Amino acid sequence: MNYALIFAGGTGQRMNTKTRPKQFLELYGKPIILYTIEAFENHPAIDGIVVVCLKDWISFLKKKIAHYDITKVVDVIPGGATGQESIRNGLAALEAAVGRDHAVFVHDGVRPLVSDETITRCAESVAAHGNAISVTPAIETIVQEEDGVVTNIIDRAACRMAKAPQCFNIGELIDAHERAMTDGEEGFIDSASLMRHYGHVLHAVETGPENIKITTPSDFYIFRAFVDARESSEIFGF
Repeated sequence: MNYALIFAGGTGQRMNTKTRPKQFLELYGKPIILYTIEAFENHPAIDGIVVVCLKDWISFLKKKIAHYDITKVVDVIPGGATGQESIRNGLAALEAAVGRDHAVFVHDGVRPLVSDETITRCAESVAAHGNAISVTPAIETIVQEEDGVVTNIIDRAACRMAKAPQCFNIGELIDAHERAMTDGEEGFIDSASLMRHYGHVLHAVETGPENIKITTPSDFYIFRAFVDARESSEIFGF
């Protein structure tokens, strides 16, 4: 079975918003996090959802989940001091609810445009290979620099940008987190980096360019444009 672990524990400092965290900013009256949850709620391959949330916003989120008739959310739990700790908390909740022998789709709460096709491809990959890392091709030149000097230009054709969801066996991901805790390794930027560090061979799944993470105000405007385009296509059949 497949379970989504959606983490939304950040405060969104780069969004320049002083009223609420970025995952709770609204587009047409609906918080960003609800768009994200609905993407997994509406996909037949997803059997349940755990959301990791800022503690002070859990009550608000639960009310929104009820309002939008979300039925697959099995738990909403508080996050940790870091993204890595938040995911670890979510995994513990998943293990308690459903056990270890299932797939977990780790996904950013502020990545609301993940498509049905991406979730389907990830489900197929995790079933066949044990994991799935969503990626998009690099579309600009990637360089390495040190002290303001370019030290290397990497072949763009060989580069991909890691996105989400990132999918693994629940038990294997928990084991990697426990090893990281033992080793004092708390700086992994995402689950893919953690699992790669501990020797797992990772399998890439291509996702669409619309699968953006809403981090800055310009990302929010792009999100709105995609939602408007989607609505127009449904109404007018474009």
